[in-house]
Amino acid sequence: MSAEALDRLAEERVDHRFKGLPPDADGLTVGELAAQRRNLFTGGFATPVLALSAERLEHNLALMETYATRHGLAFAPHGKTSMAPQLFQRQTDRGAWGITLAVPHQVRVTRAFGVRRVFLANELVDAAALRWISAELDADPSFRLVCYVDSVRGVALMDAALRGAKRPLDVVVELAAGEGARTGVRTEAECAAVADAVADTRTLRLVGVAGYEGEVPQATPERVHAWLRRLVALAVDFDKAGRFAGADEIVVSAGGSAWFDAVADVFAEIPGLSAPVLKLLRSGAYVSHDDGHYRKITPFNRVPEEGALEPAFRLWTQVVSRPSPEQAFTNAGKRDAAYDLDLPFAQVVRRDGVERPAAGIEVTGLSDQHAWLRTAPEAELEVGDWVGLGLSHPCTSFDKWQLIPVAEADGTVVDYIRTFF
Repeated sequence: MSAEALDRLAEERVDHRFKGLPPDADGLTVGELAAQRRNLFTGGFATPVLALSAERLEHNLALMETYATRHGLAFAPHGKTSMAPQLFQRQTDRGAWGITLAVPHQVRVTRAFGVRRVFLANELVDAAALRWISAELDADPSFRLVCYVDSVRGVALMDAALRGAKRPLDVVVELAAGEGARTGVRTEAECAAVADAVADTRTLRLVGVAGYEGEVPQATPERVHAWLRRLVALAVDFDKAGRFAGADEIVVSAGGSAWFDAVADVFAEIPGLSAPVLKLLRSGAYVSHDDGHYRKITPFNRVPEEGALEPAFRLWTQVVSRPSPEQAFTNAGKRDAAYDLDLPFAQVVRRDGVERPAAGIEVTGLSDQHAWLRTAPEAELEVGDWVGLGLSHPCTSFDKWQLIPVAEADGTVVDYIRTFF
């Protein structure tokens, strides 16, 4: 990645664009504000404010590096989760092969920060975007992008847009996770037809197979393992048929945040092929983890001996109304908190520098700018109290905040993470 581009993030001026930051920091650069090491609770930050735990963030980064290494997996964490180049750098420093992305805008962000390897987990048929990617590939021999293909029609559109390219675009056939699942080719025969269509072009080069086991219908460990074995068998069959001729390595890729243990199990069974195999895992939500959806479904629940991810997000919000003993309202709502999978979880209450568990407090709904709290008799809550909320689904938490403080356990803010959605 480009150190110069990352350094420029610290030169950006703090102003009204960045919610939650201290009003008296306007005009400072992000680097100058970080150097002040202000305290999240006493340093002028305004609620609502989302913060990342410095310690838990580092723990999660280290844990997944160790996991991938232990299981012989290359790792391309999904960048759509955070869209934060600073975190991409930390993931790369932790051994990531590259970054997984979903749409052309995200590729443009990563290229602006010098990411050299991108796995695009989508079929890309937008002609303007394909021409831009082709120009990037032609201009930078160190840049590699691998893209899904999942239809003969898609291959034809890609080929038409890429005519005249100096370098072919590397592609992998996406195998669907089952009937009624999301994208991908439904049958092995159709996969072969797509591969044949790629072979008939000069603009595309088939380098592997991929898919997303998180879409397996009615997923169980047995169903997920069975689908992953189909994916591996497809790679083996393609290799026997000589479909990867000319590829320096054969890419076999899967792995969201719910079943990466199954991916590790099955990818360990991949036999020797005609070229080295890049076993590419793509989990993304691990970087911050969460207090809801991913806490419940993480594979580390099934393999506790491998370690445990820690939720790194906390949304600090303030009680602005206490109309009855059974009800309170804080000043964070749908504009601030993820709510697509679960409502936020009241975790702690902070008053006069003292933090305690949020006993008897439940978030029951969100308006645009308010959280609705139900308060039991044991709840001690007053107007002005800070309430720390845990969130569910990192992918819809990062996107609501452009500049996120990273705070140590005592509240000292040591960094700010810039996002680009």
